[in-house]
Amino acid sequence: MLGRKERDQLELFIAGSLRELVPDDHILVRVDRVLDLSWLREEVEDLYSVDNGRPGIDPEVAVRLMLAGFLLGIVHDRRLMREAQVNVAIRWFVGYGFHEALPDHSSLSRIRRRWGAERFRRIFERSVHACVEAGIATGEVVHADASLIRADVSWESLVDRHIDAVQQENGDPEALMRRRDGRRSGRFKKVCLTDPDASMATTARNRRLEPSYKQHAIVDDLRGVVLDVEVTTGEVNEGRLLLARLDAMVEAVGRVPRAVTADAGYAYAKVFGGLEARGIDPVIPAKAEPIRSKVPLRRFRYDARHDHVKCPRGRILRPNRARLRHGRFFASKACDCKGCDLAPKCLSPGRVTKAVVISHDYPALLRARRRRERWGEEEKRLYQRHRWRSEGFHGEAKTWHGLARAVRRGLDNMRIQSFLTAAAINFKRLAAIAPAPLERVMT
Repeated sequence: MLGRKERDQLELFIAGSLRELVPDDHILVRVDRVLDLSWLREEVEDLYSVDNGRPGIDPEVAVRLMLAGFLLGIVHDRRLMREAQVNVAIRWFVGYGFHEALPDHSSLSRIRRRWGAERFRRIFERSVHACVEAGIATGEVVHADASLIRADVSWESLVDRHIDAVQQENGDPEALMRRRDGRRSGRFKKVCLTDPDASMATTARNRRLEPSYKQHAIVDDLRGVVLDVEVTTGEVNEGRLLLARLDAMVEAVGRVPRAVTADAGYAYAKVFGGLEARGIDPVIPAKAEPIRSKVPLRRFRYDARHDHVKCPRGRILRPNRARLRHGRFFASKACDCKGCDLAPKCLSPGRVTKAVVISHDYPALLRARRRRERWGEEEKRLYQRHRWRSEGFHGEAKTWHGLARAVRRGLDNMRIQSFLTAAAINFKRLAAIAPAPLERVMT
């Protein structure tokens, strides 16, 4: 028989709690079992007046609202509060009944400004500590990677940067060099007026530059727990932050990792040298030396013991006083190069001496290249796991938790978004191993 359902119900009567209306396998129910924010009130109480003004939102309610949005992929405050009006799971998760008015969306913006990014970092750090205590993160093998996040700006807000042109007209000799470099790379051509913290960056040479931020993350190998995360402008090289972020991760986890995996974007001498100094095995594919000369740098042998370089013909190049940020110049004598059969190929036009740049920790880079040629099954297995652990985290965060694009403008806002996204993913990892309450199982 064809059924019929009357939809003109005017009032709602519930005998029981909202929890009974939410399924046991709902993501908010599972996360609630492992979420502990009892420490939060003491953390932020110094930001509020004790006996003046109207009572603010409970700090735990505010964080639960934000986490619920990131767990459900609802990252915009207005949309989140509209959804919370009718979503039973969100109301139960934050502790509001049907008869209670929810906070205004602007309250969340004010809380972010008042608390600052570092307090949201502590929420993320608490999620890391919880995962370590639960045994789902060990820090023995970690994977490092970075990913670009599109800034919340339009193309119409981008304008050409002309500071170097003005400085060049005023006689600045370095302005012309910077301008030429900008034309080659495109990195300094445009600047965003609505979000100056965002910078032009791209993931490949054949893709256009976009105003972006860059998220740097370290992910544990065991279950994909995010151990450390930081956000910079898009033009910052990921190799510059790896060692500092590893040190922060070691402080949070309490142990030095046995191995670190990363892609070729981290294959710098300073990275290999820093990892060796910390006793960490780098599983990073060292890039082949670029050949820009008919006599490439690999034919010049650096002797670390005597601190000099020997050219293909056995002549000695010694360090001079000129220093670079990441290395030193080694130069030959004119009498050594005069009459050398390789001089027409080795020397630049108009030069009578040969100069090469040897980066700091260059021996560590050479050792990494030799190790790369001898990678065994274990190194190959770890590097394969890097692709779906670290890159998988970025893909998960962008696809399911709203990190594909910045929600708000400014570096601090982007950092808050990144911290909360990583915390939500960690709590999700932790909830996956948490058993259901006994009383729910019995029923």
